[in-house]
Amino acid sequence: MADLQPLLHDLAIALHAPTVVLSGQDGQIRGGTQGLLHGDLRLLSEAVVTVDDHEPEAIGSDEPGADRARFTGLLRPLGSPGPDPTVWLRRERHVTASGMTEELSLVSTDGVRRPCVVEVALAADFAPIDEIKSGGRRSPSVPVGTRWAADSAVSEVTAEGAEVVADGPRLRLRWTVEAPATVRWSLRVSDERALFVPAGTRLPRPAVHADDRRFTALLDRALDDLDGLLLAERDHPGDAFTGAGAPWFLTLFGRDSLWAARLALPLSVDVARGTLRTLARAQGTRHDPATGEAPGKILHERRRDTFETIGGASLPAEYYGTVDATALWVCLLHDAWRWGLPEDEVRDLLPTLRFALSWITGAADPDGDGFAEYRDESGHGLANQGWKDSGDAVRFRDGTQANPPIALAEVQAYQHEAVVRAASLLTALGEPSDGLVPWAAALRKRFRDRFWVSTPDGRYPALALDGDKRPVDALTSNIGHLLGTGLVSASESSSIGALLVDPALASGFGLRTMSSSAGGYSPLSYHCGSVWPHDTAIVIRGLQRSGQASRAASLAVQLLAAAPAFDYRLPELFSGYGVEETSSPLPYPASCRPQAWSAAAAVSLLMAFLGLAVDVPARTVTLAPPRPSPVGALRVQGLPLAGGTLDVAIDASGEVTELRLPPGFSVLAEQPGEQEGDAEETGVLPHGA
Repeated sequence: MADLQPLLHDLAIALHAPTVVLSGQDGQIRGGTQGLLHGDLRLLSEAVVTVDDHEPEAIGSDEPGADRARFTGLLRPLGSPGPDPTVWLRRERHVTASGMTEELSLVSTDGVRRPCVVEVALAADFAPIDEIKSGGRRSPSVPVGTRWAADSAVSEVTAEGAEVVADGPRLRLRWTVEAPATVRWSLRVSDERALFVPAGTRLPRPAVHADDRRFTALLDRALDDLDGLLLAERDHPGDAFTGAGAPWFLTLFGRDSLWAARLALPLSVDVARGTLRTLARAQGTRHDPATGEAPGKILHERRRDTFETIGGASLPAEYYGTVDATALWVCLLHDAWRWGLPEDEVRDLLPTLRFALSWITGAADPDGDGFAEYRDESGHGLANQGWKDSGDAVRFRDGTQANPPIALAEVQAYQHEAVVRAASLLTALGEPSDGLVPWAAALRKRFRDRFWVSTPDGRYPALALDGDKRPVDALTSNIGHLLGTGLVSASESSSIGALLVDPALASGFGLRTMSSSAGGYSPLSYHCGSVWPHDTAIVIRGLQRSGQASRAASLAVQLLAAAPAFDYRLPELFSGYGVEETSSPLPYPASCRPQAWSAAAAVSLLMAFLGLAVDVPARTVTLAPPRPSPVGALRVQGLPLAGGTLDVAIDASGEVTELRLPPGFSVLAEQPGEQEGDAEETGVLPHGA
């Protein structure tokens, strides 16, 4: 039987990057997918607790923070006779950047003094992350005493008061106690080869209050998770970025880290700065088909070692197989400048910007047809190199898969926005921007001529052009990424918006990646029918920026409807089953969580509910909240802005009732209504977008 990717949906996950711990809901760590992973290496594969050789019977667990998990299990054989449990174990786990600590509290309520042996059996197999993800199995290695090493990573166990016994492949920690009693053990990791260290940066926490408590619960959890995912390069600890997600992607990902920083910009210019700088240092300088590197191109991902996938791809430790990260880097630089990144720091990044623009307007289009496209030249890289990067992600309406090279619709939009935003930024800084605006205008015309299709589902932009330059005509969420980029006109944006909120795409719990009417649709397909919260958030952002506030609000409310099913920790993705098929969204069982861009989606909801846009260089704020407010009365205090803070309150009708701005700022708009639409022919995007 072939190895299968392990499922994650029913695991307890706690993390403080670069460490993540996965266990069962009973708290036990039993190998398989479970364990303590640090820097893409599993340093603890088992941690099983018993009391007098009995495992606790799980009755509940919770995750009070990104780095914590708590478990309660009954020990009925040890208690007094009768229906009421009298002895149980509380297991509290705290994960740090360099390991974990557990506190085991044996509780007894019957007053009987009973000696007990509490034991923790530990094992380590040192499996790399790709082997775990592929479903591979290893036998535990033998820990040497309380200290063991794998590669350059050293693990050390501390257990005060415990008897330590080496027992074959396991290390057993034993305490003889009388209930009630509490014991503690910890595992500390050091790794000289670790690429990344925990970032010192943390996201500011504005005080947010809403009548709809689901929103504040979602936002609070999202900010905890974003903090838990923050990393920095060992040699540049001040440049924070988000690792993409746990457990498989707890590392630097160009696209994911860029989108997470962009969506979270209202809370942290610092994370945007760190992400921009980190990726700038890795910008491509040469042509290398084996890694996908090209001059000016932005990195896709960086790993400890080569990463082998279930599908047969073999990705080098430093891999550039992404068609969109370069344009997204440019867009983030512009947006960070708008949100207050100081001019001198922006200027420091202009060489990277110009190098990126040279790739966008040149090598991104290898066959010269005027569209950015991709093909894996190495023979062992990713077949698809947009955000929907699974092998079957690009399909025609009848379900047929498209052949490469592929020119994705949203990539043309990102490139258009990047060029137009770069022109705006360079002009504002008194720098030359020759040729950029005409290049964008020509792309708009080409796109309008070649991408739009008419099908029984309506008229809309195709998902892509295939290798024969045929429009790949499936109706997908990708078209929502065009909104607010200037690639499509106001009227085109409106027609796209109508399709996005139609039940064929809008499931009631968020936006499906593919229309339920398409031949390739499956609610449990990774990219052809599931719901990705970040995808929905990007579309919400685009709807808001293109003047479709009510449609943006309707999709935002759908994500709120999904949040309780996942304890307000929105996963990487979940199934595309709609509200007419299930009362609660079903998980995609192999989905990661937390995922940086899924967590950052909550910040996009905040911006949509406020109708907020900021332009720090122009010292203006736009406020146009939807009416009525989708979350009732909403108050935000302490939103960071240009060295000060913004405080705003709206009532349930959507009217702004309080507003306090930093000195020197003015309000560009303070009323509901349609905002300026996308550009028609000029390429000039809305001010402050």
